[in-house]
Amino acid sequence: MSLTEIRKAISKQKNPAQAIILQRFFKTGKGEYGEGDIFHGIKVPEQRTIAKQFKALSLDNLKTLILSKVHEERLIASFILVDQYKNGDEKKKKIIFDFYLKNRKGINNWDLVDLSAPKIVGMYLLDKQKHLLYKFANSKDLWEKRISIISTQTFIREHFYEDTLNISKILLGDKHDLIHKAVGWMLREIGNRDLETEEEFLKNHYKTMPRTMLRYAIEKFPEEKRIAYLRGKM
Repeated sequence: MSLTEIRKAISKQKNPAQAIILQRFFKTGKGEYGEGDIFHGIKVPEQRTIAKQFKALSLDNLKTLILSKVHEERLIASFILVDQYKNGDEKKKKIIFDFYLKNRKGINNWDLVDLSAPKIVGMYLLDKQKHLLYKFANSKDLWEKRISIISTQTFIREHFYEDTLNISKILLGDKHDLIHKAVGWMLREIGNRDLETEEEFLKNHYKTMPRTMLRYAIEKFPEEKRIAYLRGKM
């Protein structure tokens, strides 16, 4: 499997009309969070199919893809890395984790983070110290901050909430909508498993947290309770 072969497979799926739609959806305009990102217009299921066909691609070739200017090349590389991590032994998992961190500047949009961080960073750190996530939470980089909170989805699924709650506190004052959505989403994930824990956090912070964060966190609450939170009357 070569870089030339996978790029040929990717090129066959190009859809210029769809690319225009995706560039708008992922905010690629000047000053937007995805400024300058290039799309081929390939839908995610098609990207997953390509990733499966080239799941044994070498890390040298994956590095080229994950640092590519083309969004789909980076996402396909992320899918392959997730697969290699999942199916690797402990040594391979450590290699993939280190590779991911070293090349994380290619993980620079919300879909790239959301589809890979829990399955690589979260899984690797599940039974280890979480200092890295706190470092990322305090970063000035938007995507490092999103990695920090989204990676904790793995911990939540194991009913371990402390790091999600701590990182949420760090990010309460963040100004970016994508962080508000990510934190609210993870709080909602906690609530899906332990509503009391989520509400304890909310009652301490709901009056000051960003509105979007709160809306995401309480999305599945009964209507009466949801309105009470939004009106600041809990």
